[in-house]
Amino acid sequence: MTEAPSIHLFSYGTLQQDDVQRSSFGRLLKGSKDAMPGYQQTMIEITDPDVITASGSNFHPIVMPSDDPSAEVEGMVFTITERELAAADAYEVADYKRIKVRLKSGIAAWVYVKA
Repeated sequence: MTEAPSIHLFSYGTLQQDDVQRSSFGRLLKGSKDAMPGYQQTMIEITDPDVITASGSNFHPIVMPSDDPSAEVEGMVFTITERELAAADAYEVADYKRIKVRLKSGIAAWVYVKA
């Protein structure tokens, strides 16, 4: 019996890439465009060789809260399983932490932000 996807995960970066999804989850995720209000995006350098191999880059986007009330970060919201959430946790490096946010659509979703 396979677990039905029931968890929302918001991605503004490499978890949207087909190659990262295949290597992390073993499938392509289904999702829709959304945005995360109150956050701003910047870039960080990743040093984990497995993450660099999976994503094809050593520079990845990262988000943090913004003082600008109009700030928002665009991305995709995916519906995943508990096992896939654990795989996403394993993919993300220590620079990120997972928190729950309310997206522009009203969906409550997990997202990785600056630790």
